[in-house]
Amino acid sequence: MFRVSQQMLFSKYVNNMNTSLSDLMNLNLKSQTMKRVNKPSDDPTGMMRILDHRDVLKSLDQYQENVDTAKGWLGRSDDTLQQASTLLTRAKELATQAATGTLSAANREEISYELRGLFDQMLALSNTEFEGKSIYAGHKTDGNAFEKIMWMTTNDKDLNDNNSFRVEGTSDTTVLVQFYDTSNTAASGDSMALNDPNLGIRYSSDGGATWKDGSINFAGGEARLQMPDSGTSVVFNTNSNVRINDYENKNDNQGTWLWLRPSARYNGDDEDSVSVDKMGNGTAAYSAEASGAFPDGNVMVRIDNTSAVAFDEEIQYSFSRDGGLTWTTGNRAYADATASNAVLSIQPGGVLTLTSNGGNTLQPGTQFVIRPRMAGINLDISETEQVRVNDIGKNIFGGIYQDPDISVANGGNSVVLGSSNASPMFYDSSGQAGMFLAASNASTTKNIFEVMGNLIAFTETNNQTGVQQMLDSLKSAHEHLMNQAASVGGRENRLTVAENVLSGLELNEKELLSGVEDADIAELMTELAQKQIVYESVLRSSSMIMQMNLSKYL
Repeated sequence: MFRVSQQMLFSKYVNNMNTSLSDLMNLNLKSQTMKRVNKPSDDPTGMMRILDHRDVLKSLDQYQENVDTAKGWLGRSDDTLQQASTLLTRAKELATQAATGTLSAANREEISYELRGLFDQMLALSNTEFEGKSIYAGHKTDGNAFEKIMWMTTNDKDLNDNNSFRVEGTSDTTVLVQFYDTSNTAASGDSMALNDPNLGIRYSSDGGATWKDGSINFAGGEARLQMPDSGTSVVFNTNSNVRINDYENKNDNQGTWLWLRPSARYNGDDEDSVSVDKMGNGTAAYSAEASGAFPDGNVMVRIDNTSAVAFDEEIQYSFSRDGGLTWTTGNRAYADATASNAVLSIQPGGVLTLTSNGGNTLQPGTQFVIRPRMAGINLDISETEQVRVNDIGKNIFGGIYQDPDISVANGGNSVVLGSSNASPMFYDSSGQAGMFLAASNASTTKNIFEVMGNLIAFTETNNQTGVQQMLDSLKSAHEHLMNQAASVGGRENRLTVAENVLSGLELNEKELLSGVEDADIAELMTELAQKQIVYESVLRSSSMIMQMNLSKYL
């Protein structure tokens, strides 16, 4: 038996009251948050599951944000291409009118004014932005995809095939250019070199109504055709040859004609090339080329044989898509039908082809870096799926594009995108031309800017035949544009499906989270009422006992 002091009683009372009050406050917190687990001590295992579910919900929120962003990009592109389709439809209507023989030169000139307006509208559409980012320039989203330039059309196949050129300056009208023999000894259709001292040029800025003489200056291996009053000049290499026109007949169809007219230059990225860097001993003795799809960017390839291996032996290799952090090993390649070739497959769709110059071997540890040009902007819309939100403008609108790996100074030429032969000029199939004729069915193209630029040139120069030939190109260009629009629409449909999937996943995760975290309201209210009764009982009993002391009985 031991003595119970007043201090012991007081400590016990306080402890009991605090315990009851703590239980009551804990339940009160749960009733406020409606959560069964508010801190790790409430349920350590449950808290781990809760954090996992919250992480999944955050990733789903990010995917949904990406879907919303992608819908904005693709929706803007869809609207843009529909407007471009409307412009091409109107251009076809005007071209159909201009192609009829009942129209006069003045009528075609009137049509050309609207065509120039349509061209400028198409240029504006090709530079469409979403949230300040260009949607048709690849990764170069901070600038316009296209810029307006002057370009050239010719009826001279030889001049087209054997030259590099550039057009400088600008003009509000098409500039016609002809060549003639100043000594009057060469016959119409004869060939003369640009550096021939007897070669003369003349030009017209009003559709051939009036003509002025120009000049040819030579410097730095180039021949510059100067036409001061036109605001433009054309620069060729000095090895160029042209055909002579009859000086007295401005409509001579035997000589070379040039049409300087509007077009657009593409300034964005492309995906047209894959380069390969070689590292290791003996790499100069063979070539390496890559082709196919490399969606993740640069890929490293490593030769894993323990000793030198010939091209007609088994080649063991690994490849890495993350800069060498991880490697896909155990790959093997055998020689193809040509013993000097080895084809290394790079999953999912790329190929590295090694070609020996004769009797050479691959050394162990030799590495290759495959560097594809990249232009796509892809957003994750699920853990395993991406969607491309931008497009390469030149693949839709065409225009003029200079391959960055080809130097103009070294004779490289800009490419007219989408033409049947990818050449920088148009010409007729025979190399000859009728009056004001510069193109033929052989040069039908899907290149929207080139088609519209040539259509402007032909209407401004009263070229009925040229306009007629552009009708087929307009049809092809329009079909190509609608195919591109269909690609955008397909990606929009993917976003709709992805959004539905994300909604289902989010609902499922919230249900799972609720099952672990949320409190049962009925059970919580019952328990809260019980704890309140307990606390009140403790207070009441403690009060009664604390009043029972010896002083009351003395």
